[in-house]
This record gives sequence, C-alpha cells and structure tokens, in this order.
Amino acid sequence: MKKAYIYFENGTFLEAKSFGAETTAVGEVVFNTSMTGYQEIMSDPSYAGQFVTFTMPEIGNVGVNDEDMESKRAWAKGMIVRNYQKRYSNFRAEDSLEAFLKANGVMGLCEVDTRFITKMLRDEGSMMMIASSEISDKEELKKLLENAPRIEEVNYIEQVSTKESYVHRNGVYNAREYRYEDAPKPQAKIVAIDFGVKRNILNELTSAGLEVEVVPNSFDAQELIERYQAKEIDGVFLSNGPGDPLILKEEQEKIKKLIEAKIPMFGICLGHQLLSIAHGYETFKLPFGHHGGNHPVKNLKTGMVEITAQNHNYNVPESIEEIAEVTHKNLFDGTIEGLRYKNSPIFSVQHHPESSPGPKESRYIFAEFLQLLRA
Repeated sequence: MKKAYIYFENGTFLEAKSFGAETTAVGEVVFNTSMTGYQEIMSDPSYAGQFVTFTMPEIGNVGVNDEDMESKRAWAKGMIVRNYQKRYSNFRAEDSLEAFLKANGVMGLCEVDTRFITKMLRDEGSMMMIASSEISDKEELKKLLENAPRIEEVNYIEQVSTKESYVHRNGVYNAREYRYEDAPKPQAKIVAIDFGVKRNILNELTSAGLEVEVVPNSFDAQELIERYQAKEIDGVFLSNGPGDPLILKEEQEKIKKLIEAKIPMFGICLGHQLLSIAHGYETFKLPFGHHGGNHPVKNLKTGMVEITAQNHNYNVPESIEEIAEVTHKNLFDGTIEGLRYKNSPIFSVQHHPESSPGPKESRYIFAEFLQLLRA
C-alpha cells in the first residue's frame, strides 16, 4: 500500500497507508462506534464532508454489495481504520471495500492508531483534517487545511439531494431471501423531502403503509400546502442529511410555511433539527457528536430503553420544551432525542429508527407516523 499522511487542525501529524482513492481531501473527522455496517455508513449522505474513524479495529472482512447501499454512492470524504482486511469472505459480497472506495473517489486510510484518534476527538472535539497520498510535507498540508472551507460553511445538501422527484416503492430488504419485501397497500400518502435521505428510511416508510413521493430540497412549500389542502397528500417527512442545519436558510423558511399550514410532519436527524430551528429554537454543536449503533435512548412515554443508531453533530436546545414535549432522551449525555410539538401535528427524533446499520428497537416510530396521519 502507498503511504499517506494525515494532518489535524490541532497540529497532530500522522503517517498511514492508503487503500482507497489516491488523492488529497479535506473534511471534518468524527469517530463511529458501530461494530458492523461500514458500507451503509460510507454511503449514508449524512457523512458528506466527513472522515469517519472506526473504533472497530478490523474493517473490510465482509466486502461490499449493491443491496447494502444507503444511496447511489459513497459520500464520506474517507475512512480511517486500524486494520484493513483485503481478503473478504461473505456469501453476499460482490467486491472488496478497496474497490468500492476507489470507484467512488473516497480515501481509505489504515495502519493508524484509531484508539489515539478517538481519544483525541473525545477530549478535544471533532475537528477538521486533511489527508493525502500525494503530499507528505506537513507544512504544505497545514497551509491547504487552513485555506479550505470548514464543514459548517459548505451546503452539502445541494450535492446529496435528488434533482428529480420520484416515487419510492421498495419495502424493507430481506437479506435472507435476497429480495425487497412487498410493501403493504398504502393507507396514506406523504411527500418526503430529501436532504440526504437514506434508502432504508424510505423502505421503512413504505413498509409502514405509506405511499412515498420523494422531492428535492428545492421543493415549493406553497405547492405542498395546496396539495395538502386538496387532500392529495396527508403529510410531509423531513429526512436526515449532512452539515450544519443553521446555514440552510431557505429550507428553514419553507418549513416555517408548512408549520403555519398545520401539515402533519415527521422528521429524522437533520429534519428533527430543522423543525426546531423553524420553530425559533436554534441548534448547537455537540463536542464530538453521536456516531454509532449502540447508543441508549430512553423512551419517556414507555420508560423503555432503546439501543439506537445515531449520526449527528448537532442537537436541539432544552429550551424547546416551552413548545414541545420531550419524548426521548439520550442516556449517554442527557440530550434530547425526540420531540412531539404541543400545538402542531408534528413529531421528530434525533436518532435513526431505520437501523441501518444498527438495532431495530425504534422501528415502531414509522408506524406512529401513519397513526398521526390517520388521526
């Protein structure tokens, strides 16, 4: 493998080996504690603009396949792993992780002390970094990083959102039978606004009994209001997505109009954050974010603890309890994970109930959306 070099904005300089695309890239570095699902993570549009450090030391063992893609391509800037396993072994594998990264122009960095990086991010917070298999000079990398835009300055939604509207028809994928399950007959119709939506979120929505029309982030709010008033649609879903929600000014204004029209809405992750901002409660950045498939969340209604999949750097403020009931809380740091607005048919969650990768304990939330629409 070719040598590669990593420079972090705190001055840390590391040598690595490259197993992905041979390039130079700048992004925000975070760590992910999932034990499985590296392909789903790399193809999750919410990771656009980021390098993902995996705490799982062995990566690449099961290869990659088309069915585990969460979108049409890999969006992360790169992945950092302790050991890359070139020889993969899995009955579903179609190619190697190395080939997948190269085909998508994404960096793969290995033979790095990922425990050190994770502890550094835990103590100092997520930060910007630059990685290169072309440049070895520390000062040159430092200069390039200093002159590059920060992740909170880039609107990655414009890159990851669909350009054309379409209807999503697949149900949940059954890996045992190599097929998508047949979705039940729709009981309601929704419009899903794509800020970087994951395929399995759409699969879960259709499996819950919803007809799903996906539209770009450039949606016309007035058109959706008119369609709702004409009973052509029953509600709106706001998807996950990358970057800082505070820079999405146009989207915030459009969502305000939907709120004023009393349209039933459900948001996940970025959608959850945008709903908070549109109601007048700005989000804040967490020290190092929540990324992984093993985060405990307490359902305050039932008292049950759900192990959840998460991927976010931003959170809604506690002051939002003035207008919304907190339905879920993170047991790691006590931050808000779910809201139900008091005077609107709107609810949202910060974690990922579609569980891809991750546990399936929160899938009931999609059925709750259907219940809201039929109320």
